[in-house]
Amino acid sequence: MPDSRPQPPPRPPSPPGPVAAGPDPLLLCGARLTDGRTVDVRLGGGRIEAVGTVGSLAADGTRACDTQVDLTGYLLLPAPAEPHVHADTALSADDGGPVSYEPRNVQRRATEAALLQLGHGATALRAHVRVGDVTGLGALTAVLRAERSLRGLAELTTVAVPRVLTGVAGADGLAVLRDAVRTGASVVGGCPDLDPDPTGYVEAVLEVAAEHGCPVDLHTDAADPARLARFAAMAGGLRPGVVLGPCGGLARLPAEPAARTADRLAAAGVTVVCLPQGGCGAVDHRGTAPVRLLRSAGVRVAAGSGALRDVSNPVGRGDPLEAAYLLASRHGLSAEDAYDAVSGAARAALGLPEVRVEAGFPAELLAVRGDGLPEALSLGYSRVVVHGGRVVARTSTVREYGGPAAEMEPGLPRQGRGDA
Repeated sequence: MPDSRPQPPPRPPSPPGPVAAGPDPLLLCGARLTDGRTVDVRLGGGRIEAVGTVGSLAADGTRACDTQVDLTGYLLLPAPAEPHVHADTALSADDGGPVSYEPRNVQRRATEAALLQLGHGATALRAHVRVGDVTGLGALTAVLRAERSLRGLAELTTVAVPRVLTGVAGADGLAVLRDAVRTGASVVGGCPDLDPDPTGYVEAVLEVAAEHGCPVDLHTDAADPARLARFAAMAGGLRPGVVLGPCGGLARLPAEPAARTADRLAAAGVTVVCLPQGGCGAVDHRGTAPVRLLRSAGVRVAAGSGALRDVSNPVGRGDPLEAAYLLASRHGLSAEDAYDAVSGAARAALGLPEVRVEAGFPAELLAVRGDGLPEALSLGYSRVVVHGGRVVARTSTVREYGGPAAEMEPGLPRQGRGDA
């Protein structure tokens, strides 16, 4: 499987073939849906205009489609969303020494990381960005510039993450947090586990969020069930919503207190974002939250990437299909529920509208080579990504076999083109 690192472009890239729809509608031809149907899908105005049998939309004369994309052999899905990535430290593992927060470096890494994840299928991303202490607002400003440069390709939003918010030392952090929201951060976040007064930290975050009408996204290991219950009670009912993650500590609790905590999270209406691909630098421990326990209690569970090739996970891929694969293979979710954690639930965690492959829904789609979800999660290397009704990324993988066996048995299965 190719692993080329995309470079930040001065303008949206132009992959080979008919991949960009201008003012005319775009027709996706011959795609397979999870219910087994093979369909054509017409896109226009950033939405799905129609879904019909193969050949019916090109022939109905309702809308001319000058641009068509052949998706024969591909499974068409709602696009994933990335609810938890650290854009300011992404792709820094090989730099050597401390992470550079120089704005040009942060912008370059954040843009490249977003393009990498877009290629995997994530058309919307939430980036957690450190503010205050050594970084001030420099890293945030750089990620906001990356956000603007990516418009039309992917939707990137930022979470302001201060370190300390209580006591004398926290006064500066609280002022920086308010400045971060005024600068453009759209979500208020942070790491209460790292503050001397975790409850006071959450109170401060919720106060700033209420002042500005922002969502809240907090890092916590959740190893202390009483503390997590307090967080949930404080955040319960807050609109536009509260996300907690990665909550890996819940998996280390005995069954009874873990179940009680899950019930309290469900009652508070918070979303838990787990990190099945590895941890992040904001928490001390690794491990994945008990997703089946949380789901059975009625908690919405989404899955994110966490560290993307930084010191916390030097081999982090940032691939939502890998996260779904791990939820299915290691944590016992069905392929459908595992994919929903990186798509429907992840979009809901980000406050984005629902996507279905039906007329009227947003044209945020991912086509993966395969006949069904289990195959897509296992071997989904070739991908076509649609954002806002345009194909914005394409990854093509060719697998060929050579040698005596292939020569003697020409009927052996082969994915790709050309002669072996």
